[in-house]
Amino acid sequence: MRIGVWVARIAFAIIAGEASGFAQPTGSGAHLQPTIAERYELADKALGIGNERLSLNADLQPVFTADGHALIYRPGILGKRDVSLLDLRTGSSRILTHEATLATLLSHATGKEVAPWAVQLESPDYAAGTFQFGFMGKRWTLDDAGTLKEAPAGPPQGDGARSPDGRFEIFARNYNLVARDTRSGREVALTSDGDRERPYGRTLPLLSEILTQGTEEPKMPVSVRWSPDGRSIATFRLDTRGVAPLTMTQENPGGLLPRSFRYIYLLAGAAAVPQVTLYTVDVERALKRRRARLVPLAVPAESLLYPTEPYYGWDGNLVRSQWTERGYGKLEVFHADPETGAATVVAREAIKPLVTVTATQIWPAPDLGGELVVSERSGWAQLYLVRPDDPDGGLPLTRGPGEVTGVARADTPRTLLLTGNGRERDRNPYYRALYRVALDGSQPRLLTPEPLDHDTQISPDGRWFVDTMSSPTTPTVTLLRSAIDGRIVATLGQADPAALSATGFTVAEPFRGVAADGKTPLYGIIWRPANFDPARRYPIIDFAYTGPTTHIVPQSWQATVRSAPASVAQLGAIVVSIDARGTSGRGQAFRLPAYQNLGEVGLDDHIAMIRQMAARYPYIDLDRVGVFGMSAGGYDAARFILRRPEFFKVAVAGAGNHELRLDKAWWPEVSMGLASPELWERNSNMSVAGNLVGKLLLVHGDVDDNVPVVESFRLASELIARRRDVDVVILPNTSHNVFQPYFWRKLREYFVRNLLGETPPPLPLPNPRPPENGKSRPAAVQPH
Repeated sequence: MRIGVWVARIAFAIIAGEASGFAQPTGSGAHLQPTIAERYELADKALGIGNERLSLNADLQPVFTADGHALIYRPGILGKRDVSLLDLRTGSSRILTHEATLATLLSHATGKEVAPWAVQLESPDYAAGTFQFGFMGKRWTLDDAGTLKEAPAGPPQGDGARSPDGRFEIFARNYNLVARDTRSGREVALTSDGDRERPYGRTLPLLSEILTQGTEEPKMPVSVRWSPDGRSIATFRLDTRGVAPLTMTQENPGGLLPRSFRYIYLLAGAAAVPQVTLYTVDVERALKRRRARLVPLAVPAESLLYPTEPYYGWDGNLVRSQWTERGYGKLEVFHADPETGAATVVAREAIKPLVTVTATQIWPAPDLGGELVVSERSGWAQLYLVRPDDPDGGLPLTRGPGEVTGVARADTPRTLLLTGNGRERDRNPYYRALYRVALDGSQPRLLTPEPLDHDTQISPDGRWFVDTMSSPTTPTVTLLRSAIDGRIVATLGQADPAALSATGFTVAEPFRGVAADGKTPLYGIIWRPANFDPARRYPIIDFAYTGPTTHIVPQSWQATVRSAPASVAQLGAIVVSIDARGTSGRGQAFRLPAYQNLGEVGLDDHIAMIRQMAARYPYIDLDRVGVFGMSAGGYDAARFILRRPEFFKVAVAGAGNHELRLDKAWWPEVSMGLASPELWERNSNMSVAGNLVGKLLLVHGDVDDNVPVVESFRLASELIARRRDVDVVILPNTSHNVFQPYFWRKLREYFVRNLLGETPPPLPLPNPRPPENGKSRPAAVQPH
């Protein structure tokens, strides 16, 4: 069957299925329930990549080569895939190697056993008869004869510290910057007044770096941006004076004693956060004259709201910087003269009540004479070309409902390639699509017409794109298409989940309902356990994330089958996710209920959707409702059971930001803005701790570098003070990623005991420890 006909039939089937409210699962009648041990085994198999390992061509991981002449992709079953090369000039393809072969070669080369399914290739490329890729922090080459070698490291780049032509390099000394001529070795100090609280060319050390290096002053790369001619640098100075530090204690660092560190963390709502000011230096002139002239740029000092470098660089001979106002009242793009420091605003974005930076994006577009701005000024994230003579205006390049999510390619004089969602009315509004947009104001041309989710990747020359298309109910098809008109050029792979289906796997079901207001359309998804039996009664568990910076319901086949809820459902529960009002992707009005309302937004929408699911499917037991989530979803899980204790009975909150004022500034402030103390308190989980009736488990990593563990400690303390019952698990030497085996074990036990009313399976017997110092020692018994 020709691929075009096949895709058309799939598209028709999807339209028909969604128009009828989605196909309902069918059961085989009452049958024996798998034992709890069998259900745990199914949950293990479904966790992470487990389901993916049973699906042919589930993820081809396509990557264009750097020269744009070929495409590297991996057809087959995970762990047994070929690594193939498609020549885009001739259309011919060949196998470079196999995952199993690479695993063997890498095991020998690294001295560590590498499983075939764990062969992750970073930035793969092919040039001059050699396959190149990154693995375990090193670069490797594999020639056509099958010889694996570690690639030369190359000259140190220092994250931009060396000039493009290699003549100069910049390094740090005692919080100052020093320039060195790489040929003569001559040095000159570029700054002289730096200190620990006000260093040059250095951002905040991350907690992960402090822990890795074991010091509050870890070695850090120099942050500079070289001018195109390699003569001058732009850089910045950090000012942390008056900023209150946090303290973290690592209780089990590997030695006998714990260790503690103080570090700067940008706290939401704090009176003082670090400030950044920009400078330029003519390095070539400084080395010649043995004296540097530091030029401050007339750009306002910027509040650092995320622990990373500010947005700055060069646009031709001028310094370009993007400045964010505290509270997200506006974003401005400045062009500054490196010689005089004079600066002008070339683009400005100011929206009431605030600018949501996850829906607003700005890219330099010098070939188009300005800046490309994705703005919500119309209520939808649309694209504008903003020119320096009218920084508050702009030529609209897209219009109407729907969201522009990115500029995939913008270096053509007549057209752009855009990604977006929600423009087409015949499909789920969250499905991603690729468009070609002319600069004459005409309607965008849809290059991915099938009513599916399209994950696209553009070739370096802009001629082709890989389209990985699917839906939660339609297995993945990976295509090579023309970026001019969307024409299908080749089929790289079609996913076949036959082996997965043979295990009894139940395909997730997209669900469409309405919000608590009775009219706003909402979208969710339902996972059922393997061998699902509609004659039984099942508890329901909500996997929550109400944060306005994203949406949680997966839209692709791969994301659906490998998601955490797919595993949790195997315990014998219905698991759902819901994108309620206040989340992203549906326009400003849909997200605005989250403004200064993170503690309430979406809560009743989730309950309304769960009730609608139960009305359609009587096997859902509304007397047994649970919720879990991680990070902001952990905040939600605790919030749901604290604010609606009559509905939610059991909650597991992983790494939750329960006290927003102890979280990194950008995430809460992008929705809360410059909130009053009363508003911060109202949105804190501490303020509603006394409402707890059901069972709540708090899980947190002790060295969380994203949401400090103090947030879970504070909530636990408040619950104890209110005489509420709470369970707490602190994962040793764990950062923000609490989704690890012990977390899943505790989550399963918590829901199985408290929601399913069953007893978890017994743990396997521990391996006996060898005698220590000639004395026998009983084997440690792990807590159950």
